[in-house]
Amino acid sequence: MPTTQSEVQTLLTGLGFGESPRWHQGRLWFSNWGAQEIVAADLNGNSQVVVRVPTTIPFCIDWLPDGSLLVVSGREGLLLRRESDGSLVTHADLTRLSTQGWNEIVVDGRGNIYVAGGPGIIALVTSDGIARQVGDGIAFPNGMAITADNKTLIIAESHGKKLTAFDISADGALSNRHVWAELGDGCPDGICIDAEGAVWYGDVPNKRCVRVREGGEVLQTINLDRGCFACMLGGADKTTLFMMAAVWRGFEHMNDGARTGQVYTIEAPAPGVGWPRME
Repeated sequence: MPTTQSEVQTLLTGLGFGESPRWHQGRLWFSNWGAQEIVAADLNGNSQVVVRVPTTIPFCIDWLPDGSLLVVSGREGLLLRRESDGSLVTHADLTRLSTQGWNEIVVDGRGNIYVAGGPGIIALVTSDGIARQVGDGIAFPNGMAITADNKTLIIAESHGKKLTAFDISADGALSNRHVWAELGDGCPDGICIDAEGAVWYGDVPNKRCVRVREGGEVLQTINLDRGCFACMLGGADKTTLFMMAAVWRGFEHMNDGARTGQVYTIEAPAPGVGWPRME
């Protein structure tokens, strides 16, 4: 079911590259790549810079169960935690696992932290701050989401053109890797899960946001005028789909100061569930 651009609303404009969208405490939070900002915005488009980060592209966000904000400092290989005074301290050092950079993050309902990046790996950071590798061989790991029962992690393999799932054990380890959905020409980036068990994924080269069922059946396609880097469900009923989009001209242009980033919204057929948590 294709959806045209005319049905989509524009919430924000003038961003760099909006990434890592999260619905948190009644607002949309996201990383504004190229500006070193973490921004929060309400449904009327009123936004504020909540945190300025010392890291450059990439940096992504999520929260611990106690409400502490986590920031992946990708190039430095550090997981940072925001203290009550606003300072950022090191929560975990990921450089022992890889020095090739880190990107996406998701925290499950038990406080286990999963970070993807490096040479196609997934790291688990437990409550003691210890990081260990729990997945590898991912073809350009991107968005991650965890089902509401905390039993399944789904990760976007951008270069593999598929969504891959793992079972999550009691200690946070991943097993039973299997293809959740083959996506044809789809290049999945950021993802989220809805209450009907479907996954939304952003697609940069194809300029769209797509809803798929396990097995790969396409349920809805939202065509945009620029690449979609990530998506998140939120709003009062968790049925507002936020889409982070920008004009993509290659990695070499990500820091050139262009402000083509926008946040689009549309009403989704089912509310968001699972993790990243929507609150």
